[in-house]
Amino acid sequence: MNASTSSQALPRPELPDHLSIDPRSPHYVAAVFEHPVGIRFNGKERQDVEEYCISEGWVKVPAGKTLDRKGNPLMIKLKGTVEAFYR
Repeated sequence: MNASTSSQALPRPELPDHLSIDPRSPHYVAAVFEHPVGIRFNGKERQDVEEYCISEGWVKVPAGKTLDRKGNPLMIKLKGTVEAFYR
């Protein structure tokens, strides 16, 4: 019971304008990922977003099962309305 009250007491950091889930990226913020983050793109919630930028209005998502030469998923950039939120 103590653990749940202490986790609720932790303040959530403000969601950045540009965020990536890749730890090698300069836009990766570990403190944000301590809480579940949701992304709404063009009014629909998406589960496959790897990176987003709210001000520029784009998300990067994997292009199917296609891999680049280093074995990472090939990303495509989709433009539209982006909203980030904590679940």
